[in-house]
Amino acid sequence: MIVVSRFGRDELRELVSRASLAADPLDHFTREVETRASKTRSSCKKTLKGRHHYNYTKMVTAGPSSAQNGAQARATASAAPGYELPWVEKYRPVFLDDVVGNTETIERLKIIAKDGNMPHVIISGMPGIGKTTSILCLARQLLGDAYKEAVLELNASDERGIDVVRNRIKGFAQKKVTLPAGRQKLVILDEADSMTSGAQQALRRTMEIYSSTTRFAFACNQSNKIIEPLQSRCAILRYSRLTDAQIVKRLTQICEAEKVEYSEDGLAALVFSAEGDMRQAINNLQSTHAGFGFVDGNNVFRVVDQPHPYKVETMIKNCHLCNIDAALSMLKELWDSGYSCHDIISTMFKVTKTIPVLSEHAKLEFIREIGFTHMRILEGVQTYLQLSGCVAKLCRINMKPGLFVLPK
Repeated sequence: MIVVSRFGRDELRELVSRASLAADPLDHFTREVETRASKTRSSCKKTLKGRHHYNYTKMVTAGPSSAQNGAQARATASAAPGYELPWVEKYRPVFLDDVVGNTETIERLKIIAKDGNMPHVIISGMPGIGKTTSILCLARQLLGDAYKEAVLELNASDERGIDVVRNRIKGFAQKKVTLPAGRQKLVILDEADSMTSGAQQALRRTMEIYSSTTRFAFACNQSNKIIEPLQSRCAILRYSRLTDAQIVKRLTQICEAEKVEYSEDGLAALVFSAEGDMRQAINNLQSTHAGFGFVDGNNVFRVVDQPHPYKVETMIKNCHLCNIDAALSMLKELWDSGYSCHDIISTMFKVTKTIPVLSEHAKLEFIREIGFTHMRILEGVQTYLQLSGCVAKLCRINMKPGLFVLPK
């Protein structure tokens, strides 16, 4: 009954009619039912097998979830041959011999790297001149293979309150690391002038207790923001800003290594916009090369988005010629371009220092008025009126008294 129930009514009628014509109807009917049942089972197995194969194939084709696919794609992209480090990191010096500028200070660090017994050090100077890089190079040459175990680097992005000094720095100072004679563990505190006063006070005792096994290196922009007790415990090294020739030499080396097409005015624009900051100059070089493919003055100032020195120079020349309408027209053009008061007044100062048409007396007077306006802008009065007043005063410097028409 179980087997017969699988067939429909029409199929049963057909089987019964065929069996009635046979010599042994019951035997014929039984054999027909078993034959059809076996065919039905085999067809069902084939169908199910095909379905399972289809589902498995679909799962293999679909793969993991979309989130996993995204993570895998990002990992593949980062490991792809086309991925490139920022040039600032790619061409960061590894040894002290490769550091640009500040030759005398670097020579002192080379002696420390050779002889050992490094003192606590504070290196101060403007951004982008190699302070942190010098400390890292010194640590590599001092510690060699033990660099990873014997160096603790804390940046401004890390939490550096009292708890970090008491726990993380103190725990690192207590850690035992096997080092050669005259070598100590090193704690590097980048942008140390941003540490709170309480954290600096808590650091005093740690420096005294663990001075035999751990040395501290501070990198900061302004050494006067580090408390006096820490300054008295450290050797202070002051870095000066890099010269234009040093920046141009390094940029030329990078251009040759990366096969960058450039012009002389492009390098001059990079130096002008960097203001002694090597990091900014290299970043602007890479951005200009990636965006335009050719490094010239116009492309650099498009990337940097500073007022073009040519327009500012034209405005200064009109002030020198007492042509206030043309000067104010150029100022309005710069203002409408979206440049801030600080951008315009800073570029005016840099251009005035090097403009050839001004006499020494005129340069002094121009810089004096620009300085007063810059001070008012920094105090918070950032308006177009301040810049217009500055331009009017610059025009008045060379204006003859006879040109002023006074009412009778």
